[in-house]
Parts: sequence; structure tokens; C-alpha cells
Amino acid sequence: MAVTSAVRDTATAAGTIEIQNSRNHNKLADFDPPVKPKRNKYAFACAILASMTSILLGYDIGVMSGAAIFIKDQFKISDTQVEVLVGMLNIYSLVGSAAAGRTSDWIGRRYTIVVAGAIFFVGALLMGLAPNYAFLMVGRFVAGVGVGYALMIAPVYTAEVSPASSRGFLTSFPEVFINAGILLGYVSNYAFSKLPDHIGWRMMLGVGAIPSVFLAVGVLAMPESPRWLVLQGRLGDAKRVLDKTSDSPEESQSRLSDIKSAAGIPENCNDDVVAVADKKSHGEGVWKELLLRPTPTVRHILICAIGIHFFQQASGIDAVVLYSPRIFEKAGITSKDKKLLATIAVGFTKTVFILVATFLLDRIGRRPLLLSSVGGMVASLITLGWSLEVINHQAQAQNWAVGLCITMVLAYVGFFSIGMGPITWVYSSEIFPLRLRAQGTSMGVAVNRVVSGVISTTFISLYKGLTISGAFFLFAGIATVAFVFFFLCYPETQGRTLEDMEILFGSFIGWRALKVERLREREAQNGREVELLDSRK
Repeated sequence: MAVTSAVRDTATAAGTIEIQNSRNHNKLADFDPPVKPKRNKYAFACAILASMTSILLGYDIGVMSGAAIFIKDQFKISDTQVEVLVGMLNIYSLVGSAAAGRTSDWIGRRYTIVVAGAIFFVGALLMGLAPNYAFLMVGRFVAGVGVGYALMIAPVYTAEVSPASSRGFLTSFPEVFINAGILLGYVSNYAFSKLPDHIGWRMMLGVGAIPSVFLAVGVLAMPESPRWLVLQGRLGDAKRVLDKTSDSPEESQSRLSDIKSAAGIPENCNDDVVAVADKKSHGEGVWKELLLRPTPTVRHILICAIGIHFFQQASGIDAVVLYSPRIFEKAGITSKDKKLLATIAVGFTKTVFILVATFLLDRIGRRPLLLSSVGGMVASLITLGWSLEVINHQAQAQNWAVGLCITMVLAYVGFFSIGMGPITWVYSSEIFPLRLRAQGTSMGVAVNRVVSGVISTTFISLYKGLTISGAFFLFAGIATVAFVFFFLCYPETQGRTLEDMEILFGSFIGWRALKVERLREREAQNGREVELLDSRK
């Protein structure tokens, strides 16, 4: 008996120690940092392919900055005609961005990308073969429509296919490809400038048709947006896409549930194909909800989307990128080769900094990057304006002033690319509710293109009226207003699912307090649901 009791006591003690060790182990594990999910390679590939459409705009911006020099000489056009030639593509793109929202709701995000590439392909060929200024402007119109389609659809598709953990990283890809296109355009300018003038600029513009061909082939490997599929009632297809583009099966199921809820499909409906109201599936009635009878939340979202697009362009980025050869000429660089080489430095700087931004968006968040970016833009614009003013008052430009001017141009595009550039597309594509996303985003793109068109078609006249330094002081003032606007009105969206964005919006200045209030309401609601389930058990 004594032996049996001793054995029992020993076993009990050993079990107690094992349980205590297990508890201690669990407690220590609780303090371990959460394991970050691996980046989804399939979603990454989809984002790359979709974002390639943005290279079309970037290439056109970069290449036209140099091609305009040779076109002006061959066609003997005035500075005003150069402004129209360079800037009207942005106005023409309004047609594409306005049509893209409805088109993508009708035929899907995927095939809208094909439409964008096909239209730009035709436009690039027309520009390269243009016998005169009028024909060249026809080509600019066609290419502009294609650019409008591309600008709207790339961020929408990428946002809808990306998991929340890497949405900022993936949705910044359109801006990455815009910058890559600008750099390619600058390199193309320098490379083809060695050809006879009447051939060189045609090659510069015509080569732009090549990316659209690769785009049309690449899109065949892409899936359709799962959110668009749900709006069509194709739940089975949507689930298969979400399984491939989510970080885990649980996240896939959660995303599908959220999308079904946003689309008005019952949670317990799990058929592969379900009937959906035609009004919701093809986007009818959206304009009334956006413009005529918006809720406070939708109004806040719409103003934030339009505001960030307005300030992105009103702060002067297209003036610097499109007219960088003229800015460098005002700084004292007269050689065509040296001006084109300096523009390559601008394109290289933009591309490097946008790549840095892609890795910071999901780590630091949208607000810190955006505010830091705009603050740096203000400082560099003021310094650039001052250095150009110094050069303007000197009989012979001093080397330090020329060096400072070039440095500030590079600093400005660097600060722009690390925040204002990519975040505009990320933020505006992720904040709209599903039912409003395509056409709401197209409104932001339309504002972006209008302001860009105004800046690029009037910059030469602007700096002739205000002086070159006065023009950049004006842009610095606009960027300062943007900083205040963003600080007051823009909530952080990092880590939120697309279906969960509406909780952040509804009060322009008091969004922080509103967010806390809505979170408390949600917790209370969840608590009541748990109590109800427990009572049923």
C-alpha cells in the first residue's frame, strides 16, 4: 500500500510539473511576435501584369519631354502648340477614365485592361507615322483614351485581388510602372536622338506600341477580379480566385463572406452561381449614390479621393517631369545631350524612390509616408524656386546654383515618389465601397487628368508670366495647403480589409473620434450576438 501510494504521489507530482511547464510554455508563447504571412506570389504576379498598363502613361510622359524638342523644329510650331501637344493627352484621357468605370463593371476588370492596351497601341502607331501636326494630335487623342482606361483599371484590379496584408505594396505597382515608363521614355529620347531628327522622334513615339502587345498576351494568364465575379453571382469562380490570392484558407473564406455581404448576397448562400439584381451587377444607380444622395461616409470618401488626386497634380509633378529639359535650360544647361542626360537622372531617381516606397507602405502606413512626402516636396520646391531666382539674376550662372537647382529637382521627384505618387493610387482605390469602387475611382482619375492637363498645357505660359522661380513658389504654396488638408481629413487605412473601410470615414475633422465610436458599437454588437448564441445553446 505504501509503495502504491508513493507511486501515485510521484505520478501526480510529475503530472503537476508537466502541466505547470505547459502553462509556462503557453504564457511565453503568448509574448512571441505574430508570424508575418509570406507574400502571396500569385497575387504578386497578378498585380505585376495589371500594373503594366500604367507603363503606357509613364512612357508617353517621358518620351514627349524630349520628342517635343525635335517635333517643334520639324513642324515649326509655337510654344503654345508645344503646350497643347504635350498636355492635351491628359485631357483626352478623361474620355477613357470616364468610360473605364462603366466598361469594367460591364465586361470585367480583366478585359478592360485588354481594351486599354489595344487603344494605346493604335494611338502610338498613329503618332509615330504622323505627317503633320494635326495628324499627330489625332494620335494623341487615341493614345489619351487608352491611357485613361489604363490609369483607372490598374489600381482597381490590383486592390481587389490583393490580400489586406500586402495591399499597399501591391497597389503601389501602377505608380512603379509609371515611373519605369518615364525612365524608359527618357532613355528612348537619348538613344533615338542620335538618329536624323525627322526619324528620331517618330521612333521615340512609335516604340510605345510595344508594351501594349506584351500586355495583351500577359492578361490571358490573369484571373478575373473576385469582387467583380461576386457581383455577377459567380461565387464558385470568385472562391477559386480568392483561394489563390489569399494568405490562408481562413482569410479566403473571410474575404468571400465580406464581399458577399457588401454585394447583398446572403451569408448562407454557397451555390457556385447565384442570381444577382442586374442593377447591382453592372453598376447602374451608382452616380446617384455618389453625387446626388451621398451618405456622410460616402461624401467623406469621395472628397478624400478627389482631393488626393487634385493635389498630386496641382503640386507640379507633371511640370517638372514633362518640362525638365526647359527647367535645366533655365538653370544654365544648353547642350541637348546634357539636358537629355539630366532628364534620365530625374527618371532614375523617381524609379528608385518609388521602389523604396512599395516596401514601406504596409510597414509604416499611408499617413506617415504621405505627410513626410508632401513636407519634403514643399521644402524642395521652395529651394528650387530660390535657386532659379538666383540664376535668373546672374549674368553667368554659378556652378553651385546650377548644382543646387539640379539637386532640388531630383529631391522633389524623390519626395514625390516615396509618398504622394504611389499613395494617391493606393488610397483612392481602396477606400470606396465595393458597389461604388469602379466609378468612384474613375472620378478621381478624371480629376487627376484634368489638373494634369491644365498644368502641362499652361506651364510655359505660367513661367513666362510669373517667372520660372515664381511658378515653383506657387507649386510650393499648393503643396502646403495639401499638407494641412491631408493631416486633418485623411484616416490611416493600413491593414484594413476593403469591406471594412467605411468605419474610418464620415467626419472630415473628427474622424478619429468617429472611428473609436464605431469600433465600440461593433464590439457591443458582437457581444450581443455572442450572448444570443449562448442563450440558444
